Amino acid sequence: MRLKTLKADPAGNITVFVLDEVPAVSRAELAKAIMAADPETEQVAFRTKENRIEMAGGEFCGNASRAFGLLLADERGITGECEVRIEISGTDGEVPVCVNTAEGTASAEMPLPQYVGERTVGAVTGTLVHLGGIAHFVVEGVEPSKEFFESAESVFSEFPTLEAYGVIFLEKNGSRMTPLVKVPEAGSLVWEGSCGSGSVACAVTRSIGVNGVYSEKYIQPAGEIIASVTRRNGEIVRASIGGTVRLGEIREIGINWQNTGSRINILTL
Repeated sequence: MRLKTLKADPAGNITVFVLDEVPAVSRAELAKAIMAADPETEQVAFRTKENRIEMAGGEFCGNASRAFGLLLADERGITGECEVRIEISGTDGEVPVCVNTAEGTASAEMPLPQYVGERTVGAVTGTLVHLGGIAHFVVEGVEPSKEFFESAESVFSEFPTLEAYGVIFLEKNGSRMTPLVKVPEAGSLVWEGSCGSGSVACAVTRSIGVNGVYSEKYIQPAGEIIASVTRRNGEIVRASIGGTVRLGEIREIGINWQNTGSRINILTL
C-alpha cells in the first residue's frame, strides 16, 4: 500500500502529515513506524477530511495547526495573507489560523487554560497548565532531564483524560525553553524541537498578575515561537502562537502491513 505524505517544519517541531485516509485503529501504529523510519519526525498527523487532521494520539497541537493552515492556503492557491479555519483533534469547533504564504508564517488560536495552579516536585515548585487535551508543567531553572520528567509525571494524574502532557524546562529570567512531551496513545516521549502549547503554558506562567496582552518569543532547541495571552481581570480570554513554517514536497511512502484481529501490524516502511 502507498500513502501520500508531507513533512512540515513549524519552528523545528517536525510533523509528518499523512494525506490519505487511514483507519483510526491503525494510526498509532503507523505513526510509530513513520517516526522509527525517520528519527527527525517528532509527530504524525492524519488528514481525515479537507480541513481536518487527527494527531496520532488524539491530542491537540498548535504547531500542527499552524502547518496545516499554511498547507490548506497553499492547496487553495492563496497568495499573501489570509485566515483559514481548520479542525483538529483535542479541541471542539474550528481553529482560526492566520497565514502569510509569501513570508511562510502562520499563527493559530490556542485553547484557553482549563486550570492553572502551582505544584511542587521535590524541592522544585512549578506551574501546571491544563489546556484541554494537553497539559504542561512549567519549571524554571531546572536542568532538562528525563529523570525530572519521571519524578514530575505524577502531577498529571489528576487529569486522567489527557491525550498528552509535558514538562517545560524554562530558563530562569530568560526565554529559552526545552520541551519534553509524552503522548501515551502513540507510545512516544520526545524532546521536541519546539512546542506550541508548551510556549503558551510559559506565557500563561509569566503573565500571572498582568492585565492586558502578554507576548514573548520563546527560543527552543530547533526554532522560535511567539506566544501571546490576553488577560482581563486576571482571566485569560485569548491565547495564540505564531512563527515560521516550512512545507516539504508531497511524497509517497510504501507500507507493508497485515491484519491481526482488530489492529494492524506495521511490518516495514
